Amino acid sequence: MAAMAANSNLTAARRARNNEFYTQWADIEREMNAYVEYDPDVFRGKVILCPCDDPEWSNFAKYFALHFTDFGLKKLISTSYAPNSNPAVKSLYQPTLFEFEDPKFDETKTRANGKRFVLEAEDISGDGRVNIDDLRWDYLEGDGDFRSPEVTMLRDEADIIVTNPPFSLFKEFVAWLETGNKRYSIIGGGSAITYKEIFPMVRDNLLWKGATANNTDMVFGVPKGTPIKAADKAKAERLGYPSDDQFDYTRMGNSCWFTNIDHGRRHEPLELMTMDDNIKFSKHKEIRGAGYQTYDNFDAIEVPFVDAIPSDYDGIMGVPISYLDKHNPEQFEILFGSHDMADAATFGIEPLGPQRVSDYYGAGGTGSLSRGHRKPFLYAPRPHVPFQRLFVKRKDAVK
Repeated sequence: MAAMAANSNLTAARRARNNEFYTQWADIEREMNAYVEYDPDVFRGKVILCPCDDPEWSNFAKYFALHFTDFGLKKLISTSYAPNSNPAVKSLYQPTLFEFEDPKFDETKTRANGKRFVLEAEDISGDGRVNIDDLRWDYLEGDGDFRSPEVTMLRDEADIIVTNPPFSLFKEFVAWLETGNKRYSIIGGGSAITYKEIFPMVRDNLLWKGATANNTDMVFGVPKGTPIKAADKAKAERLGYPSDDQFDYTRMGNSCWFTNIDHGRRHEPLELMTMDDNIKFSKHKEIRGAGYQTYDNFDAIEVPFVDAIPSDYDGIMGVPISYLDKHNPEQFEILFGSHDMADAATFGIEPLGPQRVSDYYGAGGTGSLSRGHRKPFLYAPRPHVPFQRLFVKRKDAVK
């Protein structure tokens, strides 16, 4: 029993460390600026909630506190998670002077309880402006878990929620947001697009990628001592984030913003060539002079590069999942993804039979492919299933 408890604690600690990523100011600023550029009043008169965010350590509340007046905010709320509930920081935690020197400081609650920070249009400090010096704070009754009734009540009060939620709880966090029918902008792993709970929202234009940090590295602060790959640490340093007294830094190339707040990038049409011009002039040797393959088991063409999507093709096209970085809902409709075999059946992808499976493995295929799988199949340059594809159709060609 003791060994099982130790293993459980170790697993929890590893999971907590994998959730403890502190977003950099520049990434927050770029994304929020994109919303404000598209709609200067997007935050005006709004209550902003930053859960999972202690302004003593994290940048989200600091950013909105700095812009409280020029964004026209009505109220800013942030909450933090109790150190005793977070194995990643429990052993390292020390209260800041901000908390320690406050008469409300409680030696027990500082570790066992989360905290709530509130900023309203009131110049408490008397310096003639509303900023982070005017934050009021108190201890929450519980540990600050976003799923708790008291944090859920704050969700219900808020108009917009902005944060970097625990990566391991991303699906649950989005469900929590959607239950509250909230506008939000959050950071998650790019692979979340294929989650069965997330993709239908993307397909139905209820959730989309943010305006920035797509196909680029995002740098995160992590608790000192967190295992980091040497290459990721070195890349973070090259990007201007060497380790400091507070954090080590790592880069993650697969992180991005997910949002239901509109921005201008998603309304920019892709500049594309016709099919004939792609075949004549494409920079990709797979297309130039060769044309487009049709899947062996589905009436759609394979488009291996986003910039090679033919502007005049009326049928269904399989495109890389990176297409979502540039998706314009007025230009194309997303039909389904190759990760969902139920949708593949609905749209008519034939199941793989013994011949295709045999051809795949005979050509050296090493993936997990079986008879009955409904995956788009190609025979050139060898028998294979292309890596994750989205199937799209021109909006003006959709019947």
